[in-house]
Amino acid sequence: MKKKLRIFLFPILLLAAWITFDLTVPVKRDISSINGKEIGEMEAKMWEAYYSKKKVDLLFNTAKIMRKQFKIPYWRSYLAAYYAAEAAFIFKNGTNREEYQLAYTSLEKYFQLINNISIQQFDVAEATQLELEWWIIRRYRDEHPPIEWEKWLARVASTVHGLPAKAFEEYAHLRVEAMLYRDRKGRSMTGEDWEYIRKLLHRAWGSLEQTISEPKTMAES
Repeated sequence: MKKKLRIFLFPILLLAAWITFDLTVPVKRDISSINGKEIGEMEAKMWEAYYSKKKVDLLFNTAKIMRKQFKIPYWRSYLAAYYAAEAAFIFKNGTNREEYQLAYTSLEKYFQLINNISIQQFDVAEATQLELEWWIIRRYRDEHPPIEWEKWLARVASTVHGLPAKAFEEYAHLRVEAMLYRDRKGRSMTGEDWEYIRKLLHRAWGSLEQTISEPKTMAES
């Protein structure tokens, strides 16, 4: 009986040890090297899950992006994904600026987790507020046209990667173009529409990949 119990408990204890190690041991990652096409594909799937209100799919796809984009350890990627998803759904249920701001805490935890593992440190509070602000101005599009979205989106990337916002203009423009296309289609989105968005997101993240890798390439040459 005791032998069977030990056999049963061993994998559970091993899993618990792995999770604890993964979540607590300090690690540092270089977030200036990504595969833009892979991340673009994953983001398209994440959008589909979000707009279909498939919370589990959203969590899994976001965790994949965390591991690919920021090299976050496996279990920690799910924690980051949880914070991101929590912020997104809190925001989605909001109806005014005060309610939208309720997403700040979860979004801040998300950026803090990324900053904790990144070699390239950034201002977490600034990144959080910039990210939340461009979420908010999308809800007030009559007052804030898409060109403003692009500027805020470029500023988020600038803060996280420590490069001028101007360097991320193409990335921001393509992502906003994908957002606008999805918004225009609304509930009438088809498989072909999602394929078009995938292509835009491939190009957007490909642009970001090139932008953030160029300083590193120049330094190594």
